[in-house]
Amino acid sequence: MTLLMQVTDTAAKLIDTAHQATQQLAKIPEEELRFGDLLIKGGWVMVPIGILAVLGLVIFFERFFTIRKASKDESHLMSQVRSSIHSGDLQSAIAICRNSNSPLGRMLQKGLLRIGRPIKDIEGAIENVGKLEVSKLEKNIGIIGIVAGIAPMFGFLGTIAGVIKIFYDISKTDNISMGVISGGLYVKMVTSAAGLFVGIIAYVCYHVLNMMVDKVILKLETDAIEFIDLLEEPSK
Repeated sequence: MTLLMQVTDTAAKLIDTAHQATQQLAKIPEEELRFGDLLIKGGWVMVPIGILAVLGLVIFFERFFTIRKASKDESHLMSQVRSSIHSGDLQSAIAICRNSNSPLGRMLQKGLLRIGRPIKDIEGAIENVGKLEVSKLEKNIGIIGIVAGIAPMFGFLGTIAGVIKIFYDISKTDNISMGVISGGLYVKMVTSAAGLFVGIIAYVCYHVLNMMVDKVILKLETDAIEFIDLLEEPSK
């Protein structure tokens, strides 16, 4: 009987201790996983990744608005040049092209200045100006492509460096608990995620700008052909 009472008393104490422990755990606030804290814990690799992200965005928006300006509708310019040529006012056509301050205007101006020479010479002059204008539109777009390739590499580098440090610490402390490994690894995976995110955005921006440039090139070529046909009309 005495033994049964001791066992019962011991069990009651264990239950009370467990209940108190449960209450204490309930009072411990859960640590929230904040995005800003993760970026900071990513380490020094997050600095070059952040620089690449800012560089890519700055170049993208600068090129986007520049290319968009160059791709505006120039049908009124072609109609004005056509009217001036039909009326025989070459100087007026040149002035119109000069005042347009657009890639098409500069191409047509060069062609108008070559009037009187063979058509092949005029076509060559227009083509050369067109190449210069396209190269201006493509300026710095390649840098965004480089960002798309380098940013994920920096992310993987940060993760590998973090994993090396984790195993180095384990070798020094002989603590191979899952908490130590996972606690350090999830933080280091942030660099890979950040690098991939920046790389994907840069990749999309790179191809968007290239598609915009291709549309401008097609439009310039179409207008240049129309201009050459216009010059050949009197001789038909």
